[in-house]
Order: sequence, then C-alpha cells, then structure tokens
Amino acid sequence: MPENKTENKTAHANTKATLNISEGVATVVLNQPEKHNAFDDQIIQNLLAHLALIRKTPGIYAMVLRAEGKNFCAGADLAWMKRMAKASYEANEQDALQLAKLMSELNALPIPTVVLVQGAAFGGALGLIACCDIAISADNAKFCLSEVKLGLAPATISPYVLAAIGARRCRHLFLTAEVFNAEQASDWGLVHKRCAQDQLEETLKHTLTQLASNGPLACRASKQLIFDVLDNADDLIEQTSKLIAKLRVSEEGQEGLNAFFEKRPAAWIRQHND
Repeated sequence: MPENKTENKTAHANTKATLNISEGVATVVLNQPEKHNAFDDQIIQNLLAHLALIRKTPGIYAMVLRAEGKNFCAGADLAWMKRMAKASYEANEQDALQLAKLMSELNALPIPTVVLVQGAAFGGALGLIACCDIAISADNAKFCLSEVKLGLAPATISPYVLAAIGARRCRHLFLTAEVFNAEQASDWGLVHKRCAQDQLEETLKHTLTQLASNGPLACRASKQLIFDVLDNADDLIEQTSKLIAKLRVSEEGQEGLNAFFEKRPAAWIRQHND
C-alpha cells in the first residue's frame, strides 16, 4: 500500500449511496438494493458530491464503485422517470445535464477507478461501467441498453459506451435492446475481468494491490495521456443532453413511457407471425 495513507472517512448523508475512504481507497456504494439500485436525480447529486470529495482528498490512489444486493443497477428509477415524463423540455434538459455531468466527472476522475458488477446492469448503469477504468463482473451478470424499448435513446451515456465497445457493436445493442451476458460483455470490451460471484472480493483485492504498487502520479499521468490523445469533444455533454430531453417529451417518448407504466405494448411494436 502507498505510504501516504488517507484518514478513514465515511459519508452517509444520503443512504442511497455511501462513501468510505480508507487506506488510500475511496469506496462508493449504491445502497438501494430494494430498488435494484436504480438511480434518480437525488442519487445523481449524491454521487456528484462524493466524486467532488474524492477529487479534493489527498492520498487516494483508487476509487471503487460497487452496489449492495443482488443487482448492480437497474438504470433509472421508475418514479423519477414518471415525474420527468410530465416535465417540460427545459426541465428535462437540465435534468439530463446532471446525469451527463455525473458521467463526465466519473470518466475524468484523475485516479484509477474500478467497478464491481453483479446481477443486472441495465440502461444508465452501462454508462457508469464504461466510465470506470477497470470493470470486474460476476459471471452471472446481465447487461442491457434498454432505452429504445421506452422510446428513448442512451444519449448521455453514449460517448462512453461507444468508446468502450465500438460503434458497430453499439449499432447492434442500441437498436435491439438485447440482453447480453458477462462473457459477451468481456468479449466486446465493456468488462475487463470475469469471475464467479464469490470471487469478486478476491479479484478486487488483487486489482487494488496491482494499482497500489504503481506510482500514483504516473497512474494519473497515464490516464490523462489517454484523454489527451483522444481529444474528447467538450460539446458532447450539451449535445447528448438536448437529445434525451427532446426524446423524453416527444410523442414517441411519451408513448413509450406511458406504455411501460400501463404495462401494455407500445404503439410501434409489431406482431410477427411464426
């Protein structure tokens, strides 16, 4: 472990997501297992606050993002989606900007980031995974970019998922909303390490040991080097936020959300004969 160890700190101001800083590792935990760790505007603000604290706390060499319960994250919280479906375009744009900011801040965090995935990882959860430097998944994990089923698009997470798995694979997964498994996620580049569910902790420990043995400034510089080479466009945040806001208030977006909440097929679903 690094010689400069951080003091043990714990933030539980909002139990939807907790933060613990100990021995140079910041651990952020999604803590709504009863809701499958789905996120809303409140948890987005909570996570942004945690990332800001991590960024300004000296001596942290790695961050771990993980979740309580059987599922990593089911995507957006249903109550939040229902509320935003009735809001104006302007309110939806501001709401989407906060999610885009979360993805951007997580992606650009200067220290190495590790995400642990178990169970379901749907919708925006794939953005969280793609924004982390190292993704470790249980073999039983399931993934899905499910937005088109609701008449929406994975807009704010798209720059990061696209960078992780490539444009051709995104054309497949964005358009079909097909569920895929951990082996496929690994083959396609979303996940870096796979293991049995009961081996997640040991795999994480091994990864943190690897990171702790490397120069912290060198890790930061190496991560920044990748960003400098890629030269990401800053206007993607605004552009993708406008897109999701437009889709949320569109006729198709409204139909998709209403059909979902009313438990009926959306109007565009076609019946095919065998």
